[in-house]
Amino acid sequence: MIARLWHGVTESSKSEEYLDYLFKTGVPDYRATTGNQGVYVLRRVEDDRAHFLLLTFWESKEAIAKFAGTDIDQARYYEADKEYLLEFEQTVRHYEVFVGCALDSD
Repeated sequence: MIARLWHGVTESSKSEEYLDYLFKTGVPDYRATTGNQGVYVLRRVEDDRAHFLLLTFWESKEAIAKFAGTDIDQARYYEADKEYLLEFEQTVRHYEVFVGCALDSD
């Protein structure tokens, strides 16, 4: 399994709006891509900025390419991202996953 980690920054005043936007764009696209095995959206607000981490899990690099294109290290953006993001990081990071653990809800 491969984990893909993307980072983005918005103004904190736009963080709720951007979160809603993510749930309408990126998150459904991740989930609809064959080979995606999970999506986590993390947010940390620090003063006037909100940091977002999107952590996705994939069965293979080939599966990531179905979402990201042939250069899987290249960040993928949507047209309206320019309305929210303060910077556009060019690359994402990938990690091999060796252990996964989910807590029981009992």
